[in-house]
Amino acid sequence: MANKTGTIVKESLDALLDDQTFLPELKEQAREKAFTSLVSILSTPNHVSKSFLRVALENGKVVRIPAFRVQHNNILGPYKGGIRFHESVNEDEVVNLSSLMTLKNALHDVPFGGGKGGVVINPREYEAKELNLICRKYVQYFSQIIGPDKDIPAPDVGTGAREMDWMMGEYKSINPGQNYRGSFTGKSVANGGSLGRRVATGKGVYFTFRYLMHDFMKQQHKWLTERDNKFAKTALDYYDKSLTIAIQGFGNVGSVAALEAFQCNHLNNKVVAVSDRNVTLYNSDGLDIPGLVKFTENNNGDLPTNEEELKEANVKADIRDNQELLLLDVDVLFLAALEDQIHKENMESIKAPIIVEGANAPITGDADKFLSDKGKVIVPDILANAGGVIVSYFEWLQGRETQFYSEEEVFSKLFTKMQETFDTVLPQYFGDPFPLRQNCYIHSVMKLSTILYRQGKLY
Repeated sequence: MANKTGTIVKESLDALLDDQTFLPELKEQAREKAFTSLVSILSTPNHVSKSFLRVALENGKVVRIPAFRVQHNNILGPYKGGIRFHESVNEDEVVNLSSLMTLKNALHDVPFGGGKGGVVINPREYEAKELNLICRKYVQYFSQIIGPDKDIPAPDVGTGAREMDWMMGEYKSINPGQNYRGSFTGKSVANGGSLGRRVATGKGVYFTFRYLMHDFMKQQHKWLTERDNKFAKTALDYYDKSLTIAIQGFGNVGSVAALEAFQCNHLNNKVVAVSDRNVTLYNSDGLDIPGLVKFTENNNGDLPTNEEELKEANVKADIRDNQELLLLDVDVLFLAALEDQIHKENMESIKAPIIVEGANAPITGDADKFLSDKGKVIVPDILANAGGVIVSYFEWLQGRETQFYSEEEVFSKLFTKMQETFDTVLPQYFGDPFPLRQNCYIHSVMKLSTILYRQGKLY
């Protein structure tokens, strides 16, 4: 996984090496040495911390649970990244995700570095009291390296506002008299969190798609038709047409994106399929997304899995295997579940011409190249799912200033910031042969490299 970051950085710098407008002060041998240094610095994390949390369970047993905090790079500001509670968490995954956070913050001009945390548990298997203890132990074990000006965790898969509230409370206890509001983001509003934070990632994911297929396509339609670019041709084929959408994952990201699509007046789209860990639900006429959201809120986050539950939700749908969603013949596929969902074994069966990554790294490298070569438009995670960290930044600012934005102000600021990024990278994407992901990486690496050079970190 760490090598994946090295490949991203090296390919981006290789594309920039002969561009004399980038770091023009560096010439010939000095330039080659500097670029070699940049590959080394940006390919590896600054710190990898691992502990085994000692937790006493309600049944009287004591367990030791592996936990991680990785701090990749802080040249732009304090480390920032979520804490994931999932049984598949491992060191390589956390290292990779922390490096992607560094690139994501650089792309969206958020003044944070990249960090990530993880605890190897299935939170569904633990009582609330046990989860509370796990959260407090995590803060105790990593208390020396986290803080509002050092490393600021946030929610991720398996965690939410409740866990962040618990963790901030423990940080406050360990550090009496110190600033604590900005130590964690993604907290409940009552506990100093930002309005709109819970839905920010999902709203940002759908806004990315909507902006691409409506705002940008409308503004640049004539210019796009003149491009000899396979991605532009794909996007133009689906511009201003009725679009069918399938969404993998119906948690905080997928359900919010689905609701945004259901309520959108800008695009003629309908969500025909959604899935979670148990099931795929399909209706060619479009699913009742508000009904499904209401059902999941009352059923531990799970979608209906049988006819009786569909009747309870008052939703009409065919019940299918949860893996079928990826292979459906739809126009747009939103990936809002976990990593590596599209890979060598299934990539040739993917029919959707437009794919939006709501999750982190849901497409493997091999599959990404294969799908891009076929001209499929892939909106990468680094661009699409940054809503969470952007609003986390707003939350951090609000905590420092003790002045809070309205929900309308939060979303306005979020969409403005994301739009600024789109307007930077989309023209490059439709104007040259690089996939959108690589354009985003190049932009991020340029920003990080420039700051590293200016601060004298390459010597």
